[in-house]
Amino acid sequence: MTDTNVERAGRIDTATLSDALDKLGIAGQCLGIKPLDHSFRMAGRAFTLSYAPVGHPAGTVGDFIDDVPEGNVVVIDNGGRQDATVWGDILTLCAHQGKLGGTVIDGACRDTHLALDLGYPMYSRSYSMRTGKDRVQLEATQVIVNIGDARVCPGDIMRGDSDGVVVIPKAREEEVLATAEAIEEAEARIRDAVKSGKRLDEARREQQYHLLQRREGQKG
Repeated sequence: MTDTNVERAGRIDTATLSDALDKLGIAGQCLGIKPLDHSFRMAGRAFTLSYAPVGHPAGTVGDFIDDVPEGNVVVIDNGGRQDATVWGDILTLCAHQGKLGGTVIDGACRDTHLALDLGYPMYSRSYSMRTGKDRVQLEATQVIVNIGDARVCPGDIMRGDSDGVVVIPKAREEEVLATAEAIEEAEARIRDAVKSGKRLDEARREQQYHLLQRREGQKG
């Protein structure tokens, strides 16, 4: 089944979506989360997982991958830890075969070569060779998580490109997407005007450029 809003998000870059989020007062930028390769592009619904330091007795890093629906993005909150990876080549292989939308980790991944070879969209705070086994464990699945200071709920739209990742809250996705599309159209008109020889300041003034990202209700 086609998810129209995921498709709409996939046509808009993260910079424009970020501007729309700012205009609407939504903190949806996943700060510090970067693509493993700048060619990666990703759009899909969030399938969330929360990790924590290992307990006693120890839990496991989890065997969740077969339960993630096709097209969904795996979103892992490991508290930003860079000393204990929660994703490696076996998960990359399974995710690629399962036609998942990508993976976003507030923490570290490893075995990066396979994601690069397969073109599997991987976004994380860092990468390392050090395993998370016996260091962290899966605490909960499909719960609200924190990714780069952004709140991510199950089913939210995750959009990634060369600049990073944004999250579009499910409850406000229509509003965010419509605002982003309007900003995108205005900026396209500015570029066209500049290409035709118009001064940038004039083109920006005509399209009210300096108001495009201003938060609604804010004066001046």
